[in-house]
Amino acid sequence: MTMDSSLKVKAGAIRARNVLTRAERIARLKELDRFNEDKSVVGMPKVRVVKVSLKKKKKVKKAEEDK
Repeated sequence: MTMDSSLKVKAGAIRARNVLTRAERIARLKELDRFNEDKSVVGMPKVRVVKVSLKKKKKVKKAEEDK
């Protein structure tokens, strides 16, 4: 059975997710020096997920190219 073209994901996993896996949260907390290995992984502090937005390239005017 084939998948309808409207259901296919064109960009893959480029979008920012608002939920991280436990391993990703631990890695992020270690980067921020907020993870204590003595404590339990249950009840870890929240980690903010920054959404990255790509800026569109500006079109170059044809008048500038003619010069």
